[in-house]
Amino acid sequence: MKFPLYFSKKIAFSKDNKNNLSRIIVFIGRLSVALGVIVSLITVSTGIGSKTAIKERMADFSGHISIKSKQSNNSYNSSILSTEGLQIDKIKQLEDVASTQKYVSVSGILRNEHNFAGIIFKGVGKDFDAERFRKFIIAGTTPDITEKGFNSGVCISQKIANDLHLKVKDSIVAVFSKENQSPLYRKFEVVGIYKTDIKMIDDLFIIGGINHARKIQGMEKNEVGGIDVFLKNINYIDEDAPKIDKLVGYKNYIVKATDEYPQIMDFIAIFDTNIALIIIIMLVVVIINIVMVLLILIIERTNSIGMLKTLGATNAQIQTIFINYTLMIMIPGLVIGNLVGIGFLLIQKYFGVIKLNPENYYLSTVPVDLNILHILAISVGILLVSAISLILPSYLISKISPVKSLKYS
Repeated sequence: MKFPLYFSKKIAFSKDNKNNLSRIIVFIGRLSVALGVIVSLITVSTGIGSKTAIKERMADFSGHISIKSKQSNNSYNSSILSTEGLQIDKIKQLEDVASTQKYVSVSGILRNEHNFAGIIFKGVGKDFDAERFRKFIIAGTTPDITEKGFNSGVCISQKIANDLHLKVKDSIVAVFSKENQSPLYRKFEVVGIYKTDIKMIDDLFIIGGINHARKIQGMEKNEVGGIDVFLKNINYIDEDAPKIDKLVGYKNYIVKATDEYPQIMDFIAIFDTNIALIIIIMLVVVIINIVMVLLILIIERTNSIGMLKTLGATNAQIQTIFINYTLMIMIPGLVIGNLVGIGFLLIQKYFGVIKLNPENYYLSTVPVDLNILHILAISVGILLVSAISLILPSYLISKISPVKSLKYS
């Protein structure tokens, strides 16, 4: 074992340290490291968790990528999706594609004796991914879509249900209008109530059978207004979008879920800034405290430094001893910080203790993304940055004269 490392361990784990005057400052240093780790873990895990959760909610409702007709002009009323050049089978065969579902959407109004609400009726077919949608259901179930005749069951949002005083098994009348035509009335039964916590979705969308939407839009039996494409991982959406775009035909276009609601993406972008800012602040606090610990240790052990120099130890060796010593002091702080931080995050992950206002945050509870790489990166990063920051103050050792330090011992 090399001399600096050996000597560092001897003084770091010596029982004599328990009575040193430096024990208070060492405690403060460990506490700052522990708090830095805890805050960094919470910031990274909840920040990344929130970004992922919001993106997945958008994508799981309306598809990671949606194929639309260029004639729709971003209208909520679907135009007929062109089959010219549309290679849906090849899209399904792409490695990252999990499933697809066709739909037709049309705008309308729900009304009863209590209130009325403007809605977007999204008609889905028998390929509707009910399992993916089921995570949003808070009452009832998803509509049973068969495409044989007209399915009267619909799934509405909790917001619409509250506004119209509706519950599962209630009936509701929807009114749809088209230019130069009389209003069309459709009676539906509420079979399910969902909640995504995303206001732009919950305020508008109801889910029902595609044949109703086809009838309202004057479409034929096999015509659709769009296709939702679900990916296996939303993180690959930017890579997969160009591949899908090549297979939709020149009369159609694609919209990524991350582009569908730009105001939400602007909100998500704030997380990156906040995460970086908080971690930088924590690193600065930890570095200041650790440098302070090192300087106090050097001052307190001036006599020991003089003795080591007298015995032939070089400045570099003594510097290494004290840097190692300081880093060893940090280890308990790192361990405690990780235990407390991970423990808190596990409680939040499985019990959802901390709640959020979905009106402001698009989520009702704080989500957690526990990634072992992030946990290791935080601990290793704090150690490395601290080690580098200790190099400069450790040069104080070279200014200590062995003669003077021993003279006043």
